[in-house]
Amino acid sequence: MEYRTLGRTGLQASVLGIGGGGLSRLGQSTGYDSAHSVAIVRQAIEHGVNLIDSSEVYGTEPIVGEAIGGFERDRIIISTKKTPRDDNGVIGATRLIEGLEASLERLQTERVDIYHLHGVRTDDYEQVRDELVPTLERLRSDGKIAALGITEPFNSDPAHRMLELAVADDCWEVMMVGFNILNQSARTRVLAAAREKGIGILDMFAVRNDLHQPEKLKETVAKLIERGEVDARKIDRDDPLGFLLRPDDPQAAVSLPDAAYRFCRDEPGIDVVLCGTSSPEHLRENVASIERPPLADSDRSKLVELFGSVDSVSGQ
Repeated sequence: MEYRTLGRTGLQASVLGIGGGGLSRLGQSTGYDSAHSVAIVRQAIEHGVNLIDSSEVYGTEPIVGEAIGGFERDRIIISTKKTPRDDNGVIGATRLIEGLEASLERLQTERVDIYHLHGVRTDDYEQVRDELVPTLERLRSDGKIAALGITEPFNSDPAHRMLELAVADDCWEVMMVGFNILNQSARTRVLAAAREKGIGILDMFAVRNDLHQPEKLKETVAKLIERGEVDARKIDRDDPLGFLLRPDDPQAAVSLPDAAYRFCRDEPGIDVVLCGTSSPEHLRENVASIERPPLADSDRSKLVELFGSVDSVSGQ
């Protein structure tokens, strides 16, 4: 497993991180019991994964807390999140502190390595920054947070409007960004500036429904063609990404998810690619993908040519 320095935090993070959210929530959304989910996290750690991401809203913080028991705490990077808005608007400092304390209790730890404000809306950004960041900085001084993070609501903000604002500020040390084969717009809108500022990047949405379901991929590509974001003359509507799968070529992808993980891993500015899973076999496949050589330059160039102008879909 490769490890990378997560921006200016100094944290040495595995290039593959395991996410407690997504579609399966470590199996909690697909019918598995907590013991199964705990085992998945422990297997990931045994494969060399040391960054584990969760959130108060995922319901997986207790699973992460139980799973890391028995491992040296300094070996594990825990990333979790607080939603900064409720039905009444942006929350205050008291609610933020209470949220962190509750997360610490569920995670069975005295500190969170990365504490994100979760899914911040563009129209909330300035208020969140001005009113909540000072509290986060005090919590960091108290040793309860190591690094301040922020995540975008990629499904509703696939063009990264909020993070374009956030990356201009100096308070954020880590960002969770949506980036994948079908929407590479973060390359110029977020990643370039983040690299200059030393902001660590966790990549989410590397693989979602579009890369698991061939019919959905075709539907998404058809919509992108209709919007003028993809050139119909350059793509096979019936098998849009089939050119990546060449059985006799050892450098080719073995599956679309395999191509997706390798594409994201090698994007300059991305430090960690997050994956979600509820299956030991699927976990092993993801680890194998992240450890394979880079995609062929021709494949990568074609993906950029086809989808480099897309900013309207998340791949969900």
